[in-house]
Amino acid sequence: MAEQTHVLFVEDDDVIREATQLALERDGFAVTAMPDGLSGLEAFRADRPDIALLDVMVPGLDGVSLCRRIRDESTVPVIMLSARADSIDVVLGLEAGADDYVTKPFDGAVLVARIRAVLRRFGHASGSGSSGGAADAGSAADGGVLHFGDLEIDTEGMEVRRAGAPVGLTPTEMRLLLEFSSAPGTVLSRDKLLERVWDYGWGGDTRVVDVHVQRLRTKVGQDRIETVRGFGYKLKA
Repeated sequence: MAEQTHVLFVEDDDVIREATQLALERDGFAVTAMPDGLSGLEAFRADRPDIALLDVMVPGLDGVSLCRRIRDESTVPVIMLSARADSIDVVLGLEAGADDYVTKPFDGAVLVARIRAVLRRFGHASGSGSSGGAADAGSAADGGVLHFGDLEIDTEGMEVRRAGAPVGLTPTEMRLLLEFSSAPGTVLSRDKLLERVWDYGWGGDTRVVDVHVQRLRTKVGQDRIETVRGFGYKLKA
């Protein structure tokens, strides 16, 4: 990396925190490691990292609450870390605005791969994967602007409006919406969305997709994205 990627890592277990920090630094990341949520929030505000890794169960301010505080101030990517593959932990973290999660104990190489996958899609939210297809379709329609009822998607300016009012989307939500808008009326499976939006070259947890679709629906309209039971989702044309 020409310029080091700055990682904020919040973990209360001293052994895990130190070992993970060393592993990330060996892979070329600059790491700020904090033992609790309150110091993690202070570090986030002071340093403005490129990505945050937050353990769910940390003292002071738990990881889910910290994620919400970060999301109120920034669209920086967030990965939650959980000691359990517990549905409640996973869903709460994702609903708080996390982009992905990793279950502990984790392999260092897997964590690095997930971090880089998140950073790739955040760095190319305006022009990677099949979102380019959405831009092409929009250009033919209206100079890069797509219209679906009261929903307007500017695929070049990366802006979304609903009934004329701006809609604030995270980069992951934007990529998800671009994926849907590139093929309106076409059913996209959860596995396909994991591959295209989350950059998973391997099987992933489809709960990530489900929660992000729900978050997206609250912003663009509950009836705009339709569930096709047993198959996936589609954007209503």
